[in-house]
Amino acid sequence: MYVVSAEPPSFDGHKETTFAVIHPVSPHYSTLLKFDPDNYPKLVGDLAESWTVSPDGLTYTFKLRDGVKFHDGSSMTSRDVKVSYERIVKPPEGIVSARKQSYGAIDAIDASDPRTVVFKLKYVSPAMLSLFASPWNYIYSAAALDKDQKFPEKNILGTGPFTFVEYVPGSHWVGKRFDDYFDKGKPYLDSFRALFIRETSTQEAAIRGERAHVEFRGFTPQARDDIVKALGDKIVVQESPWIGDLFATINVNKPPFDDVRVRRALTLAVDRWAGGQTLAAISLPKIPGGLVRPGGPFGMPESELVKIAGFSKDGNAAKAQARALLKEAGVADGFSFVYKNRDIPSPYEPVSVFLIDQWRKVGLNVTQQVLETTAYFNDIRSGNFDVVIDFQADYMDEPDLHLGKFLSVDRNSGNYAKYTDRTLDDLYDKQTREIDPEKRKQLVWEFERRVLDEQAYCVMTPWWQRIVPHSAKMKGWKISPSHYLNQNLATIWLTA
Repeated sequence: MYVVSAEPPSFDGHKETTFAVIHPVSPHYSTLLKFDPDNYPKLVGDLAESWTVSPDGLTYTFKLRDGVKFHDGSSMTSRDVKVSYERIVKPPEGIVSARKQSYGAIDAIDASDPRTVVFKLKYVSPAMLSLFASPWNYIYSAAALDKDQKFPEKNILGTGPFTFVEYVPGSHWVGKRFDDYFDKGKPYLDSFRALFIRETSTQEAAIRGERAHVEFRGFTPQARDDIVKALGDKIVVQESPWIGDLFATINVNKPPFDDVRVRRALTLAVDRWAGGQTLAAISLPKIPGGLVRPGGPFGMPESELVKIAGFSKDGNAAKAQARALLKEAGVADGFSFVYKNRDIPSPYEPVSVFLIDQWRKVGLNVTQQVLETTAYFNDIRSGNFDVVIDFQADYMDEPDLHLGKFLSVDRNSGNYAKYTDRTLDDLYDKQTREIDPEKRKQLVWEFERRVLDEQAYCVMTPWWQRIVPHSAKMKGWKISPSHYLNQNLATIWLTA
């Protein structure tokens, strides 16, 4: 029994970007590779039994496990892998692939025999092997997709450790053990039940009252302390840096936000350093950073970060700059706009309070509108907003993932500001092909400067710290820097 704080907009991992899909749905599916649950970021096979990479780095050959079954009893073959990845790389008309830009290196996919699948690349991609371990890249039944490419949006048919039992919106999701799961002896659990609970206090009460064993995404420091105080040694706490953050996306197609001076004012108004200290005491955000995780292998050093608009440690001077830019752009003192937020209390609520407070200090009158998950995604995808909260959370420190969201809208539908910026497209293409780590890092930083400073397409807030208190009875789960990983539940068991 575990808690999920939001419900899935659809069940399609190729389309969606929220943990509300990963947490209930992943136990039903398998991926080609996966990150070792105990040794992140080591890669191990999931459906792949073994793999080889050609000396020139342009051909990846995967040998698949024998005897893998879908939950309907049909056999999984290389064609299922081929069709699933083609849906991700080159989605058919009407199908959304949220991460297709990360797989631009793939030229062709061949299913040479039922147990062999070969990926041929256009160019060497330093990230490619890890990208095959994406927790989103569920392998779907080719037969089901042949009938309806949208089948995965409302139906579950995978090869994972648990079969689907039921989903009751507003209440729960249930899966039961798949006896023909290819990893013999697993899963250890007979079933699982995910409880959909939005309110943080109610989630915390469910853990404290031992009605649920865990909320995998994470709790605030205060909630952690309350739970430990209530349960003592009945609780284990795991913590990790988190590859996740929130940022405000600005609608560049709406005046006055089509003026870069206004957008730069919005980001200059926000004091990330003071905000990080305040937010870390009550919520998940903690460490100021750019588009890639601070402290990670591609993170911009603080000496460079403070040169970007809004990252100076002199918050008062930055706010003075913001006021001057608003005046220069003809934006009157007291200008009003609507800020749309998502109804997930932590960390969306405190981050929004922080942002609105910062903007009000430069003379802006901001009204907040809070939306439930489905309405939120409908509005952000359609461009129905002035300024809206958005997020990036990934399963590894990889610029192909972090930066892809900021490509021109014709290259990534996840660019909800809907701008076209060929300078960014060019920088992205250069960094994804660059095999020299230091040269790649410089290209990544150049990309960040354009998004965050030169064009100010979004307003970053501090990156998160992950805190997961869970029942001491729950064994076999290890925290990682991503709440998207280790979620198929196959290795978890409960003690008496």
